[in-house]
Amino acid sequence: MIGAPRRPRSSSGAFRDARARRRYWLVLAALILLASGFALGLLAMDNPMPVGSRGFWLIAEMRATSVVVMAVVAFCQAIATITFQTVTNNRIITPSIMGFESLYTVIQTAAVYTLGVAGVVALQGTGQFLVQVALMVGLSVLLYGWLLRGKYANIQVMLLVGIIIGGGMGAVSTFMQRLLSPSEFDVLTARLFGSVTNASSEYLPFAIPLIVIAGALIWLNARKLNVISLGRDVCINVGVDHGRQTIYMLVLVSVLMAVSTALVGPMTFFGFLVATLTYQLAGTHDHRLLFPIGALTAFVVLAGAYFVMNHVFYAQGVVSIIIELVGGTVFLLVIMRKGRL
Repeated sequence: MIGAPRRPRSSSGAFRDARARRRYWLVLAALILLASGFALGLLAMDNPMPVGSRGFWLIAEMRATSVVVMAVVAFCQAIATITFQTVTNNRIITPSIMGFESLYTVIQTAAVYTLGVAGVVALQGTGQFLVQVALMVGLSVLLYGWLLRGKYANIQVMLLVGIIIGGGMGAVSTFMQRLLSPSEFDVLTARLFGSVTNASSEYLPFAIPLIVIAGALIWLNARKLNVISLGRDVCINVGVDHGRQTIYMLVLVSVLMAVSTALVGPMTFFGFLVATLTYQLAGTHDHRLLFPIGALTAFVVLAGAYFVMNHVFYAQGVVSIIIELVGGTVFLLVIMRKGRL
């Protein structure tokens, strides 16, 4: 009909319309620029040596380890949290609910309690890192295999059992901490705060291959995650084995979370903060598009926080506290708004 108003063309793809698609690519480009800027700032800012000199590159190389650790943690937390929230169909909970951080706390507390400060320092190395990763992944696989297989498999019961196990391990840790001397407790407290300074460059040759393999397997199953997000009934109707795929994804999530926690320590609300920002920035439910935004957002938040605290406020030690404070505030905001964010 001549003169009739034209309706905007809708899209059946990953975006509602062309405007949403343009917005996504603009956000992605902005995040890439911010991530690059913060990374360069961390490498070059306040470097006392002349630019281009051997000393300059030596200092930059030493700082590069911290930047790589930030990238590893950002990748793990973002991919693991988005995948976990999709599988559980709940955007409020995070993988931390399964007791990864409680197990890490128990391991560190038990080490200080039984071996003392000197023993813990002597045992630091790749062996300790790999043992922690193996214990965390083993606990999660045992939990998933027990509660997500069989006729009465129920993911809600699994989450409840995870909370109970985490609470129990937290109580054991608290009991042992009460028996430590002040000097031992001081050393333990420093290890229990999530910080990139807890990581060693010798961990990276083991951590990076693990997260690359786990991340690649999750990426290859991104389309199935799109189906899982629609619910169990839809999965069955289109031929996706919901139970098997759920266990498979959760095992990969446990690998990512175990590597992140063993590398830098607990970061309870960081993953939740990143996932919430990702959903708002991406404007799509396609996991192939969510994952890049999530990983970049996590790196921008983490590297940006360290850059500002190191070079503006000169308070490096409080970075993890600030991130947890902001993440916890966002969590409470989402709860009070009943998840409408």
